[in-house]
Amino acid sequence: MITLHNLTVSYQRHPAVHHVSGRFAPGLATAIFGPNGAGKSTLLKTIMGAIRPDSGEVRFDGISRKDIAYLPQQSEIDRSLPVSVIDLVSSGHWRSSGLFGQVGRKQDQLSWDALVTVGLEDFALHPVSALSSGQFQRVLFARILVQDARLILLDEPFNAVDARTTFDLLELVRRWQEEGRTVIAVLHDYEQVRAYFPQTLLMAREVVAWGATSSVLSDDNLRRAADTAAHWQANAPVCAVDVTGAAK
Repeated sequence: MITLHNLTVSYQRHPAVHHVSGRFAPGLATAIFGPNGAGKSTLLKTIMGAIRPDSGEVRFDGISRKDIAYLPQQSEIDRSLPVSVIDLVSSGHWRSSGLFGQVGRKQDQLSWDALVTVGLEDFALHPVSALSSGQFQRVLFARILVQDARLILLDEPFNAVDARTTFDLLELVRRWQEEGRTVIAVLHDYEQVRAYFPQTLLMAREVVAWGATSSVLSDDNLRRAADTAAHWQANAPVCAVDVTGAAK
């Protein structure tokens, strides 16, 4: 479904993602895992199309960006807008109704069902600004449910979220895999990756290992990722770009 070809993304010519190539397994959940500053969120945003790579490309096979549901980090979302919980969930119907279209009765029911699934039906008319971090994350997952996307991208979805909410939302990740959806998530918790994500991309700005989680998260690979990340942070090499646009 998604293949990366020699992908390089730089900030002021210092590479955050460096010559990354590989293929995400369709219909499975893949964790993007690695030390702080490893380029994980940058890679996810590049797949989404929010960041343009210096070189290389992201190839989609059989899907378009309209088939993607993307959940950014909570810190990147403005919760001060006067929007109710049910209205935020219903905005996930944009693919069928358009950005400013009317939501019909069937879509209203789907929005309500999504709130029931995440356990927030009693908060439907509450403003999102009144929710806790865990409740707000449940609402965002409900919005993904109504989007009915084939590809789901999650950027640190369980940060600052209570244990019960984390468990419930991880069960949704399991459900999405059972439905044949592809999930790619940036994560920091080793146990979450081991329990819920059969595939892992271990990064330290470049690929350290990519494949079955049981093999990727070996002690040797984790040690190599930490060492590589420390090297990048200490030396911060400049990635030269030739006249063809190819990073060196």
